[in-house]
Amino acid sequence: MKGSKKLKIALPKGSLEEATYALFKRAGFTVNVNPRSYIPSINDPEIEVILFRPQEMSRYVEDGVVDCGLTGHDWILENDSDVAELCELQYSKRTSNPVRWVLAVHESSPFRSVKDLKGKKVVTELVGVTRRYLKKNKVDAEVEFSWGATEAKPPCLADAIVEATETGSSLRANKLKIIDTVVTSIPKFIANKQSVKDSWKKSKMDNLILLLEGAMRAQEKVGLKMNVEKKNLRKILSLLPAMKKPTIANLTDKDWLDVETIIDDSVVRELIPQLKKAGASGIIEYPLNKCIP
Repeated sequence: MKGSKKLKIALPKGSLEEATYALFKRAGFTVNVNPRSYIPSINDPEIEVILFRPQEMSRYVEDGVVDCGLTGHDWILENDSDVAELCELQYSKRTSNPVRWVLAVHESSPFRSVKDLKGKKVVTELVGVTRRYLKKNKVDAEVEFSWGATEAKPPCLADAIVEATETGSSLRANKLKIIDTVVTSIPKFIANKQSVKDSWKKSKMDNLILLLEGAMRAQEKVGLKMNVEKKNLRKILSLLPAMKKPTIANLTDKDWLDVETIIDDSVVRELIPQLKKAGASGIIEYPLNKCIP
């Protein structure tokens, strides 16, 4: 019976939470959250959602508590989790940039590279990754777990920090300078290795990933349609950076065509005046929810 099977998926609780709900919404899945509960509802009877902190999610996926989940590459590395990584989903709380865990020191610090930290103290939430990074660079330094406010600890409470950043603005605000990148992290859709072997669950995950990737791809695209006189078609087509080829349809007026395409949102404001000047009319720009190539 439809709905009798369940795919258990964990979504990240915390900084990525709202961005994740928005991505799922664009993919066609509405997640409703009770602020007092870690078990949201979703408009798909075959999916069961639970919220976990990204820091611990890969362990629960590996142990089979859930079938799959979304978490950062950083925490998979930190937990040394043995999971199936099915795809990358490059979205974040502020930008589409990947998160970087960087080694940073106070701007007044004499330290210029990781080699200068021999015998010093480094604080971070990413303890395991940081220790392996220092070992790789043959630096013997103390690594201490940070419970928060990490950026405020140099130079009095620590010689250096390893902290996550998207734009670097928080580091600059705390008068810190970056001296190296320890690891770059992008959210990943991960799965329990036994769940991947279940054909129904794997198919459900594949369909979900297809829609999530389509929704993510659509964030930076818009649809554009316009009326074009046949004599101007070549000139209009030379301006259009289509994903493949624009769709062209006849109108009731035999001298005119309907042209429709998908373009990057970043170029549309420069492109529309050019299209108008080239003879396009009735130009309509519209948003996209999903874009599946």
